[in-house]
Amino acid sequence: MPPRDPELPEGTDQIVNGASSESESGGFVARGSNNGGTTEKLVSQVRDQVASLRGQAGDKLRSVADDGKTKATTLLDDVAGIIEDAARSIDERLGGEYADYAHRASSAVSGFAGRIREKSVDDIVDDTRDIVRSSPGVAIAAAAVVGFALMRVIRSGLDQTSRGNGGGRGRSGGRGRTRNADTTTSGGA
Repeated sequence: MPPRDPELPEGTDQIVNGASSESESGGFVARGSNNGGTTEKLVSQVRDQVASLRGQAGDKLRSVADDGKTKATTLLDDVAGIIEDAARSIDERLGGEYADYAHRASSAVSGFAGRIREKSVDDIVDDTRDIVRSSPGVAIAAAAVVGFALMRVIRSGLDQTSRGNGGGRGRSGGRGRTRNADTTTSGGA
């Protein structure tokens, strides 16, 4: 420890230049070793708080993911039921050979929903990571398809909202098209 400067106030060891304008040299008066234990305690408390918040955030995220998983499997079961109904209708109209494809599709969707239902969210995340690592091209293509589908759903919802509110944009998206009773014209043509 360096010798204490006699001009410094009690409890200080040295001046740290540039940290404050309170001293003549434009520095900050650094406290001695008494503050070291307090600093360590504060750092420890901050670390404990960060760990606690991280744990709470992880628990909340898992809870939301479990809810999403439940909703997704319910939706998949509904889709499988719709496909099965369509398969029965196809069987009545076109015969069993064509309906077989629809029955297989229904079974595949139901099986997929069952596998998702049985796995924990952590297992699903691990499986997804493995798939992305083993075939990143397929993962990118799947993400693009999902993004495109989500944009279509969002855009159709916005179109329905603007038509329902009389927003005037309608289906044309406000691109200068007007619709008459028997003709459609573009903005400049």
